[in-house]
Amino acid sequence: MEPIRIFVTGGTFDKEYNELTGELTFKETHISEMLKLGRSLVNIDIRTLMMIDSLDMTDNDRKIIAENCKSTPEQHILITHGTDTMVETAAAISNVVQDKTIILTGAMVPYKFGSSDGLFNLGAALAYVQTLPAGIYIAMNGRYFPWNAVKKNTKLGVFESS
Repeated sequence: MEPIRIFVTGGTFDKEYNELTGELTFKETHISEMLKLGRSLVNIDIRTLMMIDSLDMTDNDRKIIAENCKSTPEQHILITHGTDTMVETAAAISNVVQDKTIILTGAMVPYKFGSSDGLFNLGAALAYVQTLPAGIYIAMNGRYFPWNAVKKNTKLGVFESS
């Protein structure tokens, strides 16, 4: 199978706790470490586009993500993304790309915290990107949803059909 392109954009997946300031910050992506820990044998090509909180993401940032999805030769794309604006980014991609399988996934708890849902979400997203037909999807909590039929339930901390 052709390589799966992973675009890293930041989000809770890659946040770390700064002990000096008490803030959550970004240093570098943990995706390679997560794939190794999960013993993934999937052919992956990782590219970091940005390392930001999705609440700080601009329309220009979404344009960068969409254009990278369009221009990459891979037909199967996984995007790590903050959960707060994941659906907005999926909408921006849908305006530019229709013929590829694109999965956006994230985490509610940073990977470095040890109790993160990120490793599980990454594994599920890798399975979905290899098996779903062309389209744009959100994969969280062991489920996948078409991008335009999902919402984040902030009270429960899960994604559900809209």
